[in-house]
Amino acid sequence: MATFLTLDDVDPAGKRVLLRADLNVPMKDGRVSDATRIERLAPTIRELAERGAMVVVLSHFGRPKGKPEAAFSLRPLVEPLAAAIGRTVVFAEDCVGPAAERVVWALKPGEVALLENLRFHQEEEADDPGFARRLAALGDLYVNDAFSAAHRAHASTAALAQLLPAAAGRLMQREMEALASALETPQRPLAALVGGAKVSTKLDLLGFLIGKVDTLIIGGAMANTLLFAQGLAVGRSLCERDMADTARDIIARAGQAACRLVLPVDAVVARELKPGAAASTVAIDRVPEDCMILDIGPQTVAEIAERLGHSRTLVWNGPVGAFETPPFDAGTTALAREVADLTRAGRLLSVAGGGDTVAALAQAGVTDALSYVSTAGGAFLEWLEGRELPGVAALTRR
Repeated sequence: MATFLTLDDVDPAGKRVLLRADLNVPMKDGRVSDATRIERLAPTIRELAERGAMVVVLSHFGRPKGKPEAAFSLRPLVEPLAAAIGRTVVFAEDCVGPAAERVVWALKPGEVALLENLRFHQEEEADDPGFARRLAALGDLYVNDAFSAAHRAHASTAALAQLLPAAAGRLMQREMEALASALETPQRPLAALVGGAKVSTKLDLLGFLIGKVDTLIIGGAMANTLLFAQGLAVGRSLCERDMADTARDIIARAGQAACRLVLPVDAVVARELKPGAAASTVAIDRVPEDCMILDIGPQTVAEIAERLGHSRTLVWNGPVGAFETPPFDAGTTALAREVADLTRAGRLLSVAGGGDTVAALAQAGVTDALSYVSTAGGAFLEWLEGRELPGVAALTRR
């Protein structure tokens, strides 16, 4: 793993610390509906404050298109952030200029400020050097704790890190260490479980994993495309028939790389996708013409569980069925609980991420049982694809 500084390597006492956070949290009726990202950020803020820093929190929120827009103000996050860290948080009406300077210059050691949405300035997403310099003028030290924004080369994630002494926050550190332990220095056998709707959206991921893992398990609707490519009928299932040649290439490459490919051997099918729909379990080569594959069957669950039982490390991205719609959540839930049990027993290091995966794990009630669950979304997926993340590179190249 590339080396990078952490909070252990810096002395923040008496310094203004620009902390790049990701407070792009879901809101409903003007209130935070899921505070997970705030709660995960809180330890870094508390540590910096306790060590005598003046903490200046920078974040984006939504897509305001480079100009102020009330609906995307960070002001409603002041109270939830203060509650999470147990300290008063003062708010600045801008992230640069006089409004930001008044708030930042008034901070005393141990105090915390939240600056207004970075994306109210179009220069942020343009990675503008001048805007980065205006941000840098507010601080003495830069800490990035927003792995979820690290795949974007924006002023606050890339350019700013080059202008001040820079380190990773605790959340960023934990995320990078977890991913490194899963893909860069894994205990083997290493398995990957990949689900979701379309092969076309995960070609880079599958191609990268084939050369990395010992077992590649594919579920969800994307498995239908590989089954179709092998000549199996998939009825009215979601299937990218025009990707059949690509699917066959994936299968061939897995064989050449000595990567064991695991596909469904049975499926739960129905004529419609709705809660409580009449469903049946069939062998994978017996899918009725008028039905859709909506979940993996119990035999597939058992086979995957056996594979996981012989693995030491698992990377998971994507559900294996239409988990949002019972009864088609059974396969994903069963695997989630199996992974949780193996992790608790110390037999498996499990790293999972992606929006649907996080939701499925929460639905199964096992989020806290896995070794690490990433809320980083696109950054998590791009890391799994082997891409360089600008926000990470900015910390490791210094």
